[in-house]
Amino acid sequence: MLSKSIRVLSVIPPMTQLNTPYPSTAYLTGFLRSRGVDAVQEDLALALVLELFSPDGLLAIRERIEAMPARKRSHRVSAFLDQFDRYRMTIAPTVAFLQGRDSTVGHRICGRNFLPEGSRFESLDVYIDEDGGDPLAWAFGALGMQDRARHLATLYLNDIADVLRDAVDPRFEFVRYAESLAQSQPTFEPLARALAAPLNLVDSTLRELTLQAVARHSPDLVLVSVPFPGAVYAAFRIAQTIKAHNPSIKIALGGGFVNTELRELAEPRVFDHFDYVMLDAGERPLLALLEHLQGKRSQQRLVRTFVRDAETSEVRYINFAELDVPFGEVGTPTWDGLPLDRYLSLLDMLNPMHRLWSDGRWNKLTVAHGCYWKKCSFCDISLDYISRYEAASATTLVDRIEAIIAETGQTGFHFVDEAAPPKVLKALAEELLRRKVSISWWGNIRFEKSFSPELCQLLADSGCIAISGGLEVASDRLLKLMKKGVSVEQVARVTNGFTEAGILVHAYLMYGFPTQTVQDTVDALEYVRQLFDTGCIQSGFFHRFACTVHSPVGKNPEEYGVSLEPLPPVSFAKNDVGFIDPTGVDHDALGDALNKALYNYMHGIGLEEDVRSWFYGRAPRTKVPRDFIARALLARPGVDATHR
Repeated sequence: MLSKSIRVLSVIPPMTQLNTPYPSTAYLTGFLRSRGVDAVQEDLALALVLELFSPDGLLAIRERIEAMPARKRSHRVSAFLDQFDRYRMTIAPTVAFLQGRDSTVGHRICGRNFLPEGSRFESLDVYIDEDGGDPLAWAFGALGMQDRARHLATLYLNDIADVLRDAVDPRFEFVRYAESLAQSQPTFEPLARALAAPLNLVDSTLRELTLQAVARHSPDLVLVSVPFPGAVYAAFRIAQTIKAHNPSIKIALGGGFVNTELRELAEPRVFDHFDYVMLDAGERPLLALLEHLQGKRSQQRLVRTFVRDAETSEVRYINFAELDVPFGEVGTPTWDGLPLDRYLSLLDMLNPMHRLWSDGRWNKLTVAHGCYWKKCSFCDISLDYISRYEAASATTLVDRIEAIIAETGQTGFHFVDEAAPPKVLKALAEELLRRKVSISWWGNIRFEKSFSPELCQLLADSGCIAISGGLEVASDRLLKLMKKGVSVEQVARVTNGFTEAGILVHAYLMYGFPTQTVQDTVDALEYVRQLFDTGCIQSGFFHRFACTVHSPVGKNPEEYGVSLEPLPPVSFAKNDVGFIDPTGVDHDALGDALNKALYNYMHGIGLEEDVRSWFYGRAPRTKVPRDFIARALLARPGVDATHR
């Protein structure tokens, strides 16, 4: 057991998500406590939003606006000033409603006379029917008052966020906050300039919240986990504040962004803010660091840790070889110390599956570490979070689930695996049923044939309400090239099995993969249209393929018919790399059409239209038979739907 003389504070930096805590600090805090460490946690992302989106926060925003020349105020900012009294009067009850603390406010919100309505409410026009009826009735019906109000309240918050962005900080977002300063930035210079700039309202608010957290906990070591580029700027602002306040507090940086983009870190200025930068699973590096800080281990025996050399000021990477903590021994995550009753259930998208990412407080849990497939050519399969696969037993998982329910009082779980293994999910479902543990859960899988209709029903019986998985390019040629290990026909049967069991299905979709032609793209959209039309999937998201240096495409581009563009010298972040595709297709223009079509499909609109109608200009006729998916669902497994 380690000494309790070191107190560790783990923080979630802005911005991650607002409906539930990002799980990194819960895992770290739970693990450290299991090893006898005095560990606590704070969600500064939530705290920042609640401070800004409050009566006093809106007053502070108005003060900044009134200091601006009138000619520089956007239409949204001027409209906010005109209706400021209504905004200030409604912000507290609306936030309380979204937190689930005052459901009665929903009645007033639905009346459409309570909240001031800015430009975000214009999106409701797309739902108005030909008779001029209620634009949301189709989505919520007569009994969906709470959901209707939550959607309207979310639009209201987005309106205020737009004002904050126009008047205070143009980088502000609820999710991707200032991500351009960090994402694949070869040098630290853009981030350094931003950190040297005078504090704006968002910065100063975050500074005060950071100082309050430090005063509450008096930590010796602060852990800052950055999962995405959109959390990096705020993470550095937090570290900057702590170092200016008390330089003796040690600060370590880790998380998904670090593990992916800072593997070749050579920028000494990073260590003006952080003392240590750690790679990959944090348990073993943290134990080594704690022993070092306690004088029980030399710096040369740190694990997967960057430091700045005190004599040369150069960045050094230290990796004393030690085995990682087995996944079954990482302990149970804890949400102790996080304000679980203050998270906001937002409803951006009306689609019942899509909403799960922002609506509801989910206990996030990992079924297994890494990916059991680890072959997809677009994925960072060379990195630890993918390549090192370990699973816990069903008994251990249900023990963790029961402990989390006892602590949080919440029975909703989001399994955040790269791809939850079918065998593990089967064993987990059987153990949940055997022990009569009632939960609602959803997670990410691969659409592989192991998910038989019988297994889908078993998962539904155990509490599965939704799954997401990668269909990616929806082209058998390209699925084979990317080594996805599935076919469109197989995906149709698997997703149909989930739907038949009453489980919602979300498909991750991709465009712009090497050698993908316009014909491939049109055909892919036709497959997607049919999957929606037959009820196989209920939700989806198209994202643009990005070639990363850690993926098979980035490592062996010639195998995929492309050549990489040269990278500039890198001292900070390195991940995305440009490539030259001989097809010369304008994927950006195609992406606009794909996303427009998908948005409509998720709302049940346009499913009977020819897919060419979504594209600008001329597009080729699809080569996919219009009943391909319907025939695939009738076929025996292993019989090609194109030959019947």
